[in-house]
Amino acid sequence: MPSFDTTLEADMVKIRNGVDNSIKEISTRFDFKGTAAEVTLKEKEKEIHSVGESDFQLEQIEAVLYAKLVKQGVVISFLDKQDKVEKMGGDKVRQVYKIKNGIESDLAKKIVAAVKNSKLKVQASIQGDTVRITGKNRDDLQVAINMLKKEMADVPLDYGNFRD
Repeated sequence: MPSFDTTLEADMVKIRNGVDNSIKEISTRFDFKGTAAEVTLKEKEKEIHSVGESDFQLEQIEAVLYAKLVKQGVVISFLDKQDKVEKMGGDKVRQVYKIKNGIESDLAKKIVAAVKNSKLKVQASIQGDTVRITGKNRDDLQVAINMLKKEMADVPLDYGNFRD
Protein backbone atom coordinates (compact mmCIF):
# COMPACT_ATOMS: atom_id res chain seq x y z
CA MET A 1 0.00 0.00 0.00
CA PRO A 2 1.53 3.37 -1.02
CA SER A 3 2.45 5.75 1.80
CA PHE A 4 4.53 8.79 2.71
CA ASP A 5 5.73 10.40 5.92
CA THR A 6 5.06 13.98 6.93
CA THR A 7 7.89 15.37 9.05
CA LEU A 8 9.00 18.69 10.48
CA GLU A 9 12.77 19.11 10.60
CA ALA A 10 14.99 22.14 10.64
CA ASP A 11 17.79 22.39 8.08
CA MET A 12 20.86 22.42 10.32
CA VAL A 13 23.12 23.66 7.51
CA LYS A 14 21.00 26.79 7.09
CA ILE A 15 20.87 27.27 10.86
CA ARG A 16 24.67 26.94 11.08
CA ASN A 17 25.09 29.49 8.28
CA GLY A 18 22.70 31.89 10.00
CA VAL A 19 24.54 31.55 13.32
CA ASP A 20 27.91 32.04 11.59
CA ASN A 21 26.62 35.20 9.89
CA SER A 22 25.31 36.42 13.26
CA ILE A 23 28.73 35.85 14.82
CA LYS A 24 30.36 37.89 12.04
CA GLU A 25 27.94 40.79 12.46
CA ILE A 26 28.25 40.80 16.26
CA SER A 27 32.05 40.87 16.00
CA THR A 28 31.97 43.90 13.69
CA ARG A 29 29.16 45.97 15.22
CA PHE A 30 30.28 49.01 17.21
CA ASP A 31 27.73 48.57 20.02
CA PHE A 32 29.08 45.07 20.76
CA LYS A 33 32.79 46.02 20.78
CA GLY A 34 34.51 45.16 24.05
CA THR A 35 31.50 43.28 25.45
CA ALA A 36 30.85 39.65 26.13
CA ALA A 37 28.29 39.40 23.30
CA GLU A 38 28.47 36.07 21.50
CA VAL A 39 26.34 33.41 19.83
CA THR A 40 27.21 29.71 19.73
CA LEU A 41 25.55 26.72 18.10
CA LYS A 42 25.53 23.40 19.96
CA GLU A 43 24.65 21.00 17.14
CA LYS A 44 24.58 17.80 19.21
CA GLU A 45 22.22 19.31 21.78
CA LYS A 46 20.33 21.19 19.03
CA GLU A 47 20.62 24.47 20.91
CA ILE A 48 21.74 28.03 20.20
CA HIS A 49 23.27 29.96 23.12
CA SER A 50 23.51 33.74 23.18
CA VAL A 51 25.58 35.49 25.85
CA GLY A 52 25.46 39.17 26.70
CA GLU A 53 26.03 41.58 29.54
CA SER A 54 22.37 42.60 30.04
CA ASP A 55 18.85 41.68 29.02
CA PHE A 56 18.86 44.60 26.57
CA GLN A 57 22.00 43.29 24.88
CA LEU A 58 20.41 39.81 24.65
CA GLU A 59 17.46 41.39 22.84
CA GLN A 60 19.83 43.05 20.37
CA ILE A 61 21.66 39.75 19.81
CA GLU A 62 18.31 38.02 19.29
CA ALA A 63 17.31 40.58 16.65
CA VAL A 64 20.58 39.97 14.77
CA LEU A 65 20.20 36.18 15.07
CA TYR A 66 16.59 36.17 13.87
CA ALA A 67 17.43 38.44 10.93
CA LYS A 68 20.30 36.23 9.79
CA LEU A 69 18.25 33.03 10.18
CA VAL A 70 15.35 34.46 8.19
CA LYS A 71 17.77 35.57 5.47
CA GLN A 72 18.94 31.93 5.25
CA GLY A 73 15.33 30.75 4.86
CA VAL A 74 14.93 29.25 8.34
CA VAL A 75 11.44 29.52 9.81
CA ILE A 76 11.75 31.11 13.26
CA SER A 77 9.07 28.79 14.65
CA PHE A 78 11.78 26.09 14.70
CA LEU A 79 13.39 27.96 17.61
CA ASP A 80 11.92 27.50 21.07
CA LYS A 81 13.14 30.39 23.21
CA GLN A 82 13.57 29.34 26.83
CA ASP A 83 11.67 31.56 29.28
CA LYS A 84 14.44 31.68 31.84
CA VAL A 85 17.48 33.90 31.26
CA GLU A 86 20.43 32.27 33.03
CA LYS A 87 22.78 34.38 35.12
CA MET A 88 26.42 33.49 34.59
CA GLY A 89 29.52 34.57 36.48
CA GLY A 90 30.04 38.32 36.81
CA ASP A 91 27.56 40.42 34.88
CA LYS A 92 26.95 37.95 32.02
CA VAL A 93 23.56 36.48 31.13
CA ARG A 94 22.71 33.66 28.73
CA GLN A 95 19.63 32.91 26.63
CA VAL A 96 19.09 29.39 25.25
CA TYR A 97 17.11 28.62 22.08
CA LYS A 98 16.18 24.97 21.52
CA ILE A 99 15.88 23.83 17.90
CA LYS A 100 12.68 21.86 17.48
CA ASN A 101 12.61 18.71 15.40
CA GLY A 102 9.67 16.45 14.85
CA ILE A 103 5.95 17.12 14.82
CA GLU A 104 4.45 17.92 18.21
CA SER A 105 1.30 16.06 19.21
CA ASP A 106 -1.01 19.09 18.78
CA LEU A 107 0.18 19.68 15.22
CA ALA A 108 0.04 15.95 14.45
CA LYS A 109 -3.61 15.87 15.55
CA LYS A 110 -4.36 18.87 13.31
CA ILE A 111 -2.76 17.09 10.34
CA VAL A 112 -4.76 13.91 10.98
CA ALA A 113 -7.96 15.95 11.32
CA ALA A 114 -7.23 17.84 8.08
CA VAL A 115 -6.70 14.54 6.23
CA LYS A 116 -9.95 13.10 7.61
CA ASN A 117 -11.93 16.26 6.80
CA SER A 118 -10.64 16.29 3.22
CA LYS A 119 -12.76 13.24 2.35
CA LEU A 120 -9.85 11.73 0.42
CA LYS A 121 -9.39 7.98 0.33
CA VAL A 122 -6.30 8.12 2.55
CA GLN A 123 -5.62 7.39 6.20
CA ALA A 124 -3.29 9.28 8.52
CA SER A 125 -1.64 7.81 11.62
CA ILE A 126 0.67 9.40 14.15
CA GLN A 127 3.95 7.49 14.53
CA GLY A 128 6.18 9.15 17.08
CA ASP A 129 7.22 12.54 15.71
CA THR A 130 5.98 11.87 12.16
CA VAL A 131 2.59 11.38 10.54
CA ARG A 132 2.31 8.51 8.05
CA ILE A 133 -0.34 8.84 5.36
CA THR A 134 -1.38 5.74 3.41
CA GLY A 135 -3.76 5.26 0.49
CA LYS A 136 -4.67 2.80 -2.23
CA ASN A 137 -3.06 4.73 -5.10
CA ARG A 138 -0.35 7.34 -5.63
CA ASP A 139 -2.70 9.94 -7.05
CA ASP A 140 -4.65 10.17 -3.79
CA LEU A 141 -1.40 10.62 -1.89
CA GLN A 142 -0.28 13.42 -4.19
CA VAL A 143 -3.63 15.14 -3.75
CA ALA A 144 -3.19 14.75 0.02
CA ILE A 145 0.26 16.39 -0.14
CA ASN A 146 -1.15 19.35 -2.08
CA MET A 147 -4.05 19.64 0.35
CA LEU A 148 -1.67 19.66 3.34
CA LYS A 149 0.51 22.31 1.68
CA LYS A 150 -2.56 24.57 1.39
CA GLU A 151 -4.04 23.76 4.82
CA MET A 152 -0.76 23.98 6.74
CA ALA A 153 0.85 26.81 4.77
CA ASP A 154 2.33 28.40 7.91
CA VAL A 155 4.14 25.18 8.92
CA PRO A 156 7.15 24.07 6.82
CA LEU A 157 6.26 20.38 6.57
CA ASP A 158 8.47 17.94 4.66
CA TYR A 159 7.04 15.04 2.71
CA GLY A 160 9.34 12.12 2.26
CA ASN A 161 9.78 8.37 2.45
CA PHE A 162 7.31 7.96 -0.42
CA ARG A 163 6.72 4.23 -0.88
CA ASP A 164 4.76 2.33 -3.47
